[in-house]
Amino acid sequence: MAEAAEQRKRVIGAEAKRLKREVLGIPDQRKHQQRAAKPVTSRAKEPGTQQRAYRYRFYPTDRQAEQLLRTFGACRWVYNEGLALRVKAWEEHRLSLGFAETSRALTGWRRAPETPWLQEVSSTVLQQALRHLDSAFTRFFKGTAKYPRPKRKHRSRDSATYVRTGFRWREDPERPGTGLISLAKQTEPLDVRWSRPLPAGVTPVKLTVIRDHAGRFFLYALVEERIPRLPTALAPGTDAPKAVGIDLGLTALVTLDDGSTVDHPQLLKKYAKKLARLQKEMHRKRKGSSNRGKARVKIARLYALISDVRRDALDQLTTRLVRENQVLVVEDLAVANLLRTPKLRNAIGDASWGTLLEMLRYKAAWYGRTLVVVDRFFPSTRRCSSCHTKGEQLDLSVRTWTCAACGATHDRDGNAAVNLRDEGLRLYWSVAMALPPGRTPPSVIRASELPACVTAA
Repeated sequence: MAEAAEQRKRVIGAEAKRLKREVLGIPDQRKHQQRAAKPVTSRAKEPGTQQRAYRYRFYPTDRQAEQLLRTFGACRWVYNEGLALRVKAWEEHRLSLGFAETSRALTGWRRAPETPWLQEVSSTVLQQALRHLDSAFTRFFKGTAKYPRPKRKHRSRDSATYVRTGFRWREDPERPGTGLISLAKQTEPLDVRWSRPLPAGVTPVKLTVIRDHAGRFFLYALVEERIPRLPTALAPGTDAPKAVGIDLGLTALVTLDDGSTVDHPQLLKKYAKKLARLQKEMHRKRKGSSNRGKARVKIARLYALISDVRRDALDQLTTRLVRENQVLVVEDLAVANLLRTPKLRNAIGDASWGTLLEMLRYKAAWYGRTLVVVDRFFPSTRRCSSCHTKGEQLDLSVRTWTCAACGATHDRDGNAAVNLRDEGLRLYWSVAMALPPGRTPPSVIRASELPACVTAA
């Protein structure tokens, strides 16, 4: 046992440097060796600013599209090569590699005679692919994601990230917030459709170019801007913050504590026949033929339409809820676990609960609202909102029930929304009263992260 533990011990020091140099082919760090070592500091955003991504569609020329396809392929290759290098270093030599080592290995890959095509792509873009790999390992070690997997050409999304040194931005003085964007290794600016302007006078922090499975090109511009906070939303006739309980369901997408509902979009059900017809047509085509590729693109375009309609509806819904309420209360749902349930998978995936909750989270942070996430074990469904008596467990088929203690009849989802609102306000005031004077509650309050004395108060 002791020998096995010794063999699995991580190699460090001079031996690690030797293995990296002689076995893995990673050169030593030679740049600025004569200078005194300084701690690495990341660029912090300006105080009072928020990071926000703007999405635009653009139409590249044939030459630009060809260069972007080479860039996507190079980023995918570098990501997979960096992953293989880190896996090999640990499994064979017990060496732990990070971004610095893979970045130095990238220099050798670009100079190798077997991969001269890597020099046709900006080095900063390839370094960002390695940063994405390092972030994937960080999420894995934190326990928030699975072990990184290699990217596949026809499965993974084509994307490339350009930092400030990888693109040129020239703002149009006549139309502030719009302008010309030229990417590295390209001479002509992109034909961007400016559906809305960027913040005037602000240079994007980085750009991400994406091609979806339908063949459409999109540009994501990440900027740091000062988003004005909305006025405090107060309950009518009081000085208390206006709160809303939001219950996510299957019959209705959202049920609020006032009884109002938002219908489930059921977009997959709406386009089910068309999807089935297109999929049958694709499977009739010979594998590898151009006709099969054309049929696949038709299916991808229909899925893109469904995704765009769904996201636009969720965007409008969440924006309305954030604008009208100061405190938004939801339940801590294990969406990933629910998606594994065969009976619920299609309905929850079509409703996109995860996207809805994520939109509420970042919009609450933008506009000065508070999102309260109630513990998932809180009995919001079977607790009577009138007398707070806890009833028996209810099956999903039961939509209305009567309290045995007080005789009140409740709609399942409406009663849950009222209970969520009351519990969320209790948690909100528990946190607000514990803060120093002048401090505002955080944008997200999770019951699972609060001390036991606060949740039991």
